[in-house]
Amino acid sequence: MTLADREWRLVTEEARDGPMQMALEEVAAETAAAGGPRTVRAYRWSPSTLSLGYRQAPESVDWAFCEREGVGVTRRQTGGGGIYHDEHADVSYSIVAPADELPGDLMDCYEVLCEPVLDAFHAMGVDAEFVPEEHPALHEPACYLRALHPAHDVVAGGRKIAGNAQYRTRDAVIQHGSLSYALAPDRHLGVFSDPGVTEAEFRERVTSVREEAGIDRAEAVAALADALADWCDASVGEWTDDELAAARELADEKYATEGWTRDRTDPAT
Repeated sequence: MTLADREWRLVTEEARDGPMQMALEEVAAETAAAGGPRTVRAYRWSPSTLSLGYRQAPESVDWAFCEREGVGVTRRQTGGGGIYHDEHADVSYSIVAPADELPGDLMDCYEVLCEPVLDAFHAMGVDAEFVPEEHPALHEPACYLRALHPAHDVVAGGRKIAGNAQYRTRDAVIQHGSLSYALAPDRHLGVFSDPGVTEAEFRERVTSVREEAGIDRAEAVAALADALADWCDASVGEWTDDELAAARELADEKYATEGWTRDRTDPAT
C-alpha cells in the first residue's frame, strides 16, 4: 500500500491541554475524510495530563492528587488503561488518514502505522521492538502496567517503552501513541486511586528513551517527527483557523466536560 502519493502534512510538536489534543484528532479525521490532507504529528500535553481509556472507571483516578499536582484529566476515544502524559517525560504522536486507504484488519493496520514509530526509536538509538509475547498485567487501570500485547506494545530490553491505540470513525482511522522519554513513577502511580504497585516494580516493567539512549528530549521529538514525515513523505504544515476553531468548540463541549471524563457519557450524542 502506497501512502506517499497522498497529501500528508506534518504538524510539528505543539503544547496544548488534553481536551484540545483529543479534539484536534477528531477534527483531523474530518479533514482527511473530506479530502483534505492526512495528518501526522508529534505533540506535548500541557499541563501534564491523565488520559483515561474510553471505558475506564472514574473511581480508578485519585482526583485529589490530580487537582493538587495540577494534572489535567480527559478521556480518550481509544480503550485500554489510563496514561499519565508528563509534560516533559512523555512524547506523543498521532496518525490520521481516510479509512479506505488503510488495511481494514486491525492487526494489519497496526503493523503499517507503527512502522514509523519503530523507525523513530531506531533513529534515537533505542533497540525497540513489539513485545514478542504477552506479559501479565500488574495494574489494569494503568496503560503502562496492563498486560503487554504483541500487536501494539513496544519494548526495549523487555521493558515497555511505548503504547499505541487505534479507533475508527465512519470514514477515518486515528492512531495515537505515547513514547516514554523519561520516567516519573511517583506521578505515573500517584494519579491512580489504588495502584498497588511500588515504584521499583514500575521501573522493572517500564523503561525510557533517556535511559536507553541518553539523548535529550528535543532530539527524541525530532527523530519521531522525521520518521513520521519520511514514512508518508509529509510536508510541514499547520492547522487551519477553521480546524482550530472547531477543535476548541469540541474540546469545550466534550473532552473538557465532567460528563465525558467522569460520567463516561458523550454530551454531543
